[in-house]
Amino acid sequence: MSILVFAEHDNSQLKADTLKTVAAAQAIGGDIHLLVAGHNCQSVAEAASKVNGVTKVLVADNAAYEHQLAENVSLLVTELAADYSHIIATALTTGKNFMPRVAALLDVAQISDIIAVESSDTFVRPIYAGNAIATVQSLDSKKVITVRPTGFDAVATDGNAEIVALDSATDAGISAHVSDELSVSERPDLGAASVVISGGRGMQNGDNFKLLDGIADKLGAAIGASRAAVDAGFVPNDMQVGQTGKIVAPDLYIAVGISGAIQHLAGMKDSKVIVAINKDAEAPIFQVADYGLVADLFDALPELESKL
Repeated sequence: MSILVFAEHDNSQLKADTLKTVAAAQAIGGDIHLLVAGHNCQSVAEAASKVNGVTKVLVADNAAYEHQLAENVSLLVTELAADYSHIIATALTTGKNFMPRVAALLDVAQISDIIAVESSDTFVRPIYAGNAIATVQSLDSKKVITVRPTGFDAVATDGNAEIVALDSATDAGISAHVSDELSVSERPDLGAASVVISGGRGMQNGDNFKLLDGIADKLGAAIGASRAAVDAGFVPNDMQVGQTGKIVAPDLYIAVGISGAIQHLAGMKDSKVIVAINKDAEAPIFQVADYGLVADLFDALPELESKL
């Protein structure tokens, strides 16, 4: 049984969530190969070769894969699929984009967002915005799977896998990369941060999100937001934590002025320690919080910052 894992990267660095996806592949069991598709991505291939449990790194280094367009990557993965029983990607932007195409081209059902592995054909995944957990058995000969990285611990980087260059490149010719619009921040990436502090509708406006800055700086935290805050225009949507935003599981999650709607809880309830600050003692967020403070955030935040 062989497993192909797609590596998440930016052509210069291997993303840490790939180490968690490899952990899921190890739980399935079998020979694990890591696919690095990009352009001028040799440094990523070298980092990938050190991932524990990986026996071979396949490198598709071509301009067609520079921006990992779904139309091109899906054809590459489908061509390679003949040699593998499982094809796995991280449930992030890239994986969510091309993996459904792979499943369609292979005429199999995709199993999305798994959080645990029962056996080589049986997996656990959340449904109904995380309100229920389904155990799913796949009868397809090839399993196409995306992994929710918060469900697994990262593997070590003490391996020494063989690096193999792939000669063929597939450019579907039906899409082209136009531009990237990326938020630049000195703070940690929201999905990878060990501490996250998020604001909700209770922040009242975008300017008040500055109250989180000092606390975030002292804790080395990323700043997030609830969907209500994003929809209200307080902050940009790349800060959204929740079912339709980013799924996070930091060591510490601080929810400020967030009521705790199902959509938001689905994105952060796997955090190790959850702290909630809300003036409404009946807010649903207190049901999942390890520590709750019933207080006006405009009084609590300055005091918290001064204490820190």
